[in-house]
Amino acid sequence: MRPTTVKSLFLSLFMSLSAGSLVAAESTPARPPNVIVILVDDMGQTDAACYGSRLYATPHIDQLAKDGVRFTDGYSACTVCSPTRAALLTGKYPARLHLTDWIAGHDKPKAKLKIPAWQKFLPLEEITLAEQLKAAGYATASIGKWHLTPALKEGDQAYFPEKHGFDLNVGGYHRGQPPAYVAPYNIPTLPEGPKGEFLTDREAAEAVKFIEANKDKPFFLYLPHYAVHTPIAGKPEVVDKFKAKVQADPTLKQRNATYAALVSSVDDALGTIRANLRRLKLEENTVIFFTGDNGGLLPITENSPYRAGKGSAYEGGVRVPFIAYWPGVTKAGVVEATPAITLDLYPTVLEMTGVKPLASVVDGRSLAPVLRGGKIDRDTLYWHYPHYHPGGATPYSAIRKGDFRLVHFYEDNRDELYDLSQDIGETKDLASTQATRAKAMREQLDAWLKSVDAQLPTSNPDFDPNAGKAKGGEGKKKAAK
Repeated sequence: MRPTTVKSLFLSLFMSLSAGSLVAAESTPARPPNVIVILVDDMGQTDAACYGSRLYATPHIDQLAKDGVRFTDGYSACTVCSPTRAALLTGKYPARLHLTDWIAGHDKPKAKLKIPAWQKFLPLEEITLAEQLKAAGYATASIGKWHLTPALKEGDQAYFPEKHGFDLNVGGYHRGQPPAYVAPYNIPTLPEGPKGEFLTDREAAEAVKFIEANKDKPFFLYLPHYAVHTPIAGKPEVVDKFKAKVQADPTLKQRNATYAALVSSVDDALGTIRANLRRLKLEENTVIFFTGDNGGLLPITENSPYRAGKGSAYEGGVRVPFIAYWPGVTKAGVVEATPAITLDLYPTVLEMTGVKPLASVVDGRSLAPVLRGGKIDRDTLYWHYPHYHPGGATPYSAIRKGDFRLVHFYEDNRDELYDLSQDIGETKDLASTQATRAKAMREQLDAWLKSVDAQLPTSNPDFDPNAGKAKGGEGKKKAAK
């Protein structure tokens, strides 16, 4: 019997049991909370005012942080998009899934190392968060970017959201960036809007439509915005507003007015959704998560104090906004230092909704105790990127343990060690001065890689040193994906 068949039978049984439980509990007026997960493409942590931006205007994101919990140490599961999306939906590290690069990745055939034969789609065998919640009686929707499907011909739907537990798919297909932000969009899974309509506004409108249609039952809305990925675009009047702001203040580090307008469109979408939740009297029973899939793209934005950006081995490649609002549970305005990572959303949502995990392995940790004001005992996070990136990164793995972060680069078998509590910009490599700590962390990293059956790069017999060499993971060039 194929694994997908086993999964289908397993989910059918769970759905039947869940339905029985709902019937037995009909006399109870309370219903499980609605869940909205907003994932912004390429939005680094410093791309929101509540995280320190002086250019980008994000009043609705800031208000969400004031209403709930803002994690200072929020991380994406990977330095690029597709692996982070897979981690969110499965609760597993990308290394365990063998889905470790953006689909379809970057080919560098003459590089020093040969990348492994990695997984270029989200397998149907994986039990996704949407499948879990759908089996428990939730209406489910994915609105926006998907990018977990093989890069095949237009219209191939073998691994589309509908195959992974979503009742509704609006805008998701194999591409990782929109052909255009202004209609006509030319996205095969998105009916064309009126000429001049802005894509982020349309995503918000589709989200509101889904919420209205399902206001009388629990719903799970996954909103992976196409913004703020390239091609950078904004509404002309909003771009002009930020141009004036940039011209008036030469001290601003972030200076791209069009990008600022694109960030504003994401903020506007959040405002639209929350306003409609209030209108429908659903706000007090709707959990909202807001985060990004990787660090900000250089040089379009600026990620300081973090080093480098999207596609890099350093903090700038994986630091993202991470905000949680759980009405009636989270205290307002909490600033939380507990490190949180994308794959934590899976077990967190399941605990919030009271749904028992069906997956045999979940790497993420539920943040529900933290959101209630408590703690979790985890102090270690991992990353694995056995690839070359157009922005300059070479294959690496990394571990954060407490305040220390060690990065292992495979090309030259080099370790770098940083104390984030004293050096958030990763400017002082302590690998030689704290050799004992570096050795212990490297051994822990290697043990973890083995435990998740991580795929490693190997020596490339076609290596040509004259074909060009990536520059140590700084990721300063503009990346295409």
